[in-house]
Amino acid sequence: MQYIKVDHTGSVATLTLDHGAKRNALSSQLVGEILEALDNLRAKEVRVVVIRAAPGAKVWSAGHDVGELPEGRRDPLGWDDPLRHVVRALETQPYPIVAMVEGSVWGGACEFVLACDIVIAAPEAAFAATPAKLGVPYNVSGMLTFLNAAPARVVREMLFTAQPISAVRACDLGIINHVVPADEIEAFTYELADQIAKNAPLSISVMKEQLRILAGAHPMSPQGFERVQGLRRQVYDSEDYREGIRAFKEKRPPRFEGH
Repeated sequence: MQYIKVDHTGSVATLTLDHGAKRNALSSQLVGEILEALDNLRAKEVRVVVIRAAPGAKVWSAGHDVGELPEGRRDPLGWDDPLRHVVRALETQPYPIVAMVEGSVWGGACEFVLACDIVIAAPEAAFAATPAKLGVPYNVSGMLTFLNAAPARVVREMLFTAQPISAVRACDLGIINHVVPADEIEAFTYELADQIAKNAPLSISVMKEQLRILAGAHPMSPQGFERVQGLRRQVYDSEDYREGIRAFKEKRPPRFEGH
């Protein structure tokens, strides 16, 4: 594996994001390696997987690899979006997945973290949902991941301002589970993982699937779905969307005009 590292000790495995040059952006290649690793660990009957960045990383993940997004006239976050594949994999693995977060989490990486079963963060960690900074239309299933993890008003604030919230605030709001000092977070995380691993794996896997199904039990009419997709098309067909992607690639502030 080029962009991740996998360690497997007993019933607990660790998957480390290790593409610092791109701040662990969720590129097709990095996501492909995560999916392969998760499948391999499933075959080895691990009971818990911890996902982390390299120790001391300033950025846990920068989210979508913007360089892979189209510059217009095509849905940038459709069903073949790498993030969609990895979120589904995180949610459907039979074993619990624990995110251990040091550093900042940007954009789609917030959804990645929130799709994990348990989130433990250092006080210095922060979470920023940034599609509005790029002019990107977020998709329905991604919105549902946020709404299942945070109150709607908090989701609105995160998405509308695109500003980070601290790990402490996220924990106070129930978005993440624990905030633990950086020098203690590793020991704390693996102690929790060991506690899980000692329990009945079949019971846990069934309860995880039950919770996944219940969390997704939000009916939407065909008309509602068509309306949502139509709204998304307004964004990715817009000049603002093209400007946001160009500005990111050119490393300059975007100039949004609202059309």
